[in-house]
Amino acid sequence: MTTAMVMAAEDTEAPSGIDVFLPADYDIIWSLVVTAVIAFFFFKYLMPKMTALLDERAAKIEGGLEHAAKVQAEADAAKSEQEKELLQARQEAARIREAATVESNEIVNAGKAKASEEAARIVESAQRQIDAERQAAVVSLRSDIGSLATDLASRIVGESLADDARQSRVVDRFLEELESSENAGARAGHETEA
Repeated sequence: MTTAMVMAAEDTEAPSGIDVFLPADYDIIWSLVVTAVIAFFFFKYLMPKMTALLDERAAKIEGGLEHAAKVQAEADAAKSEQEKELLQARQEAARIREAATVESNEIVNAGKAKASEEAARIVESAQRQIDAERQAAVVSLRSDIGSLATDLASRIVGESLADDARQSRVVDRFLEELESSENAGARAGHETEA
């Protein structure tokens, strides 16, 4: 058949003009047959597989987008929850700081009060000790001054003052005179200052 075609092609004359660009009728028919066969296989076998593949990819993309939207929503919810917890933690920290400040002020005030009480107790104790030592000194001085005064008086008078009652009266009189002279001097000093 091919040889017959070749011979038929030789018998026909060579095309001229626009016929050069137009194919022969048998070329068009055979091209249509091959195109129909390829189109049949394309639409019957290849197109459904490509459509299924594209549908699967579209479903995966949509699922991915839905999953991304769900994850984004969860992330937003987690972020808002975290911000809420952070706010609560900050408020709790502020309450704790305020309570600690109040407690520290109470502790400082209690410490000051305790220190004041302790200082007052120490001053009172020291004052009692000073009064006791002063009283002991007065008693000691009275006995020392009394014995010295009686010795001196007995030497001056030439009479023995060994009697305790007499000795006590002499010492008391001497100390009273001494105190009255000190008080008179102190009053005179106050009047001068005024």
